[in-house]
Amino acid sequence: MFDFVTKHKRLLQLILGLMIIPPFAFFGIQWTQRDATGTGEVASVGGQKITEQEFTDALRRQQERLRSMLGRNFDPALSDSPGMRAELLEGMISQRLIGRFAAQGHLTVGDDQLREVIAASPVFQEGGRFSPQRYEAMLRSEGYSPQTFEALQRRDMVTEQVLGAISESGLASLTVARQFAQYRAQQREVAETQVRADPATPGSVGAEAIRTFYESNQARFQVPEEVSVEYLVLGVDDLLASEQVTDKEARESYSANLSKYGEPEQRRASHILIAVKNGAGDADKAKARDRAAGILAQARRSPGSFSELAKKNSDDPGSAPQGGDLGFFARGMMVRPFEEVAFHLKQNEISDLVESDFGFHIIRLTGIKAGKMKSFEQVRPEIEQDLKRQKAARRFAESAEQFSNLVYEQADSLSPAAERFKLSVRRASGITRQSASTAALNNPKLLAALFADDAVKNRRNTEAIETAPNTLASARVVAHKPASVRPLEEVKGEIARQLAQQESLALARKRGAERLQEFRKGAASAGGFGAARLVSRDNAQGLAPEALTQIFRADVSKLPAYVGVDTANGYAIYRVSRFIDARPDETRERGVQSELGRSGGALELRAFLGGLRADASVDINKAALEKKN
Repeated sequence: MFDFVTKHKRLLQLILGLMIIPPFAFFGIQWTQRDATGTGEVASVGGQKITEQEFTDALRRQQERLRSMLGRNFDPALSDSPGMRAELLEGMISQRLIGRFAAQGHLTVGDDQLREVIAASPVFQEGGRFSPQRYEAMLRSEGYSPQTFEALQRRDMVTEQVLGAISESGLASLTVARQFAQYRAQQREVAETQVRADPATPGSVGAEAIRTFYESNQARFQVPEEVSVEYLVLGVDDLLASEQVTDKEARESYSANLSKYGEPEQRRASHILIAVKNGAGDADKAKARDRAAGILAQARRSPGSFSELAKKNSDDPGSAPQGGDLGFFARGMMVRPFEEVAFHLKQNEISDLVESDFGFHIIRLTGIKAGKMKSFEQVRPEIEQDLKRQKAARRFAESAEQFSNLVYEQADSLSPAAERFKLSVRRASGITRQSASTAALNNPKLLAALFADDAVKNRRNTEAIETAPNTLASARVVAHKPASVRPLEEVKGEIARQLAQQESLALARKRGAERLQEFRKGAASAGGFGAARLVSRDNAQGLAPEALTQIFRADVSKLPAYVGVDTANGYAIYRVSRFIDARPDETRERGVQSELGRSGGALELRAFLGGLRADASVDINKAALEKKN
């Protein structure tokens, strides 16, 4: 366990229920799936169903992750777009295909490897060490037993190994890599001059051209349909203010949670571990015990040599180099047999042999930090806030159904629900089918409900919709503006400016192309170019990709050579005056070889998944995929 806690390894991301893990760019793996039941299925992979409920849960977790990453820039409409839904489903299908392949090949993960990955995950650690209590608490909060979670984790570790083996199988010869590295490192000396568009002159654009553009581009001038609404939000935070906590309740909570309001006693220890493999027989255990007993005798004869004994004999590579030092730890951070002994030792005392699942330990206590407690008055505000939130959460659960019934049964007004739950009716305007500037309304399902006929034509409340965890919202349309096209008189100035700019840009590009030909023929002065600079395919020096492409296409057999490209402001001409070949060092060549290998591995993986899909029966229910829940 100590090796597991202290070693640094590349790990799976173990964030419960919040995300789809994307080990490769073109699909994701969802390892936290429960067996889901739903009214239908979104897809079937070799007879294995992906249910609507399962897909909806995965989509919700993906949206929650994006919301936490993007904050106020999060757009629910984009996160629930047809493209995003299809991409998510493809990831889930790929996961099923890999799972079938692994099961058919009887691929497994050993217990030691599984324990190592779980123990090293930061989400299950406290103070940098694995905490069994935290592990169990987190699983319990997500509705998992350790056995279920570990089975899921074992499955996905097998899946990752399959994917890693294939994606890392791409090979590229050093000869090819050397040529490619040389190609990318070649340099060309270039100087630049630009022909820029003159400032636009809108007055030069005729009325007929403006009208023609307007009639041909109606979609550009469309004002989307929008509504103004009044709305209610019922959430835990909305109920907090009305909750009260008595002095008795606060003191009882303090007494029941004393460990939460103080720093627990911590102990520092060093240990020597004589490991015993999982499943070892009695003979192996006896051999390990005898070896440990011999080392214990040495340690007791010469306590000052404990550190050297640990360095030479301990099977815990995480602590052995430090003389067995494990640092300070509190209760719950070590395996129970180790902890029970460590918290009963005296300063510098050496324990008897301690047996755990990992073998035999010899423990020496090297430090004690006494615990510190905060007084009730110090933590009273925190306790009261926690209790209020707990009460509000319970009241929300009790109130949700009544809130939903009120807004539905008295659908011509939100006032009854507002009065019942002491909420304020709020207003918002400028809401479109795609988005709302008010975060509480920016939910795809709520937006869809606001533009349904019952809401727009009959002015009825929407149903109560869960817009976030423990948050319900209902809204009522008070004004509606159909989609419209801005009148020509309103936009003709914009059109004139745009057409003038287009005309000026086209003229600049024409002049630039003509000047390029003059340079190539030697008929133009070489003046006007900026300072020369060296560029390569790996170091573009700020040049646009299209400019770099043309520069490296230039014929360097006769220099200077000239190339040109369109730019946003006109036309750019580049003079290539020198060509420098390159001789990349071996490190660079090996790096390019690895890069080419990874690219090949990605292609291998794509082909592998395609083959699995061809061998399995994959059916997608398009209607269920497009269904908005």
